[in-house]
Amino acid sequence: MEREISIQERIYEVRGVRVMLDYDLALLYQVETKVLKQTVRRNLERFPSDFMFEITEGEYNSLIFSMRSQFVTTYGRGGRRYMPFAFTEHGVIMLAGLLRSEMAIQMSINITRAFIAMRNYIMSTRSIEAELSELRARLHLLERADEETLEAVNDLSEDVRAEISTIYQAIAALSVKVNPPPQQRKIGFKTGNDDEK
Repeated sequence: MEREISIQERIYEVRGVRVMLDYDLALLYQVETKVLKQTVRRNLERFPSDFMFEITEGEYNSLIFSMRSQFVTTYGRGGRRYMPFAFTEHGVIMLAGLLRSEMAIQMSINITRAFIAMRNYIMSTRSIEAELSELRARLHLLERADEETLEAVNDLSEDVRAEISTIYQAIAALSVKVNPPPQQRKIGFKTGNDDEK
């Protein structure tokens, strides 16, 4: 049983732009791919290269490989004599105007909404990535500041320890130099018993 594939899953990135392929659009618009391509060929002046282009065999093979790994089922269409057309968002809108069916108009609206949803998602993702990058930079600065503070405290501790050691040495030197006070004579009468004490 093949699962239903959403419009957004039919939007691929080729040559750095998001596109939909002719056979997916034909399926969505409920026309044959051959009819869709004939309509495009009769109106090529309406499809500049930023609206539509034919993908290369290498690009197509890369897409097929990524689709197979993404959906785990065979998504390919078998051998192809002609490479598919890739339509950008503007090309999809232009195509819907040429096909003029109720289904094409409705699908064009849905596809445009899917492109907009993807663009919004990508923009919000980039915004989040920028915020995360800024947070990482701030954390790095805080870590460096903490390391510098810790080094300063260690340096201060060593200085304080050295000064305390110097103070102890000075006290020890003073205690050696200080002579004990001479014994004073007791005031009073001396009796013979005083010597015994």
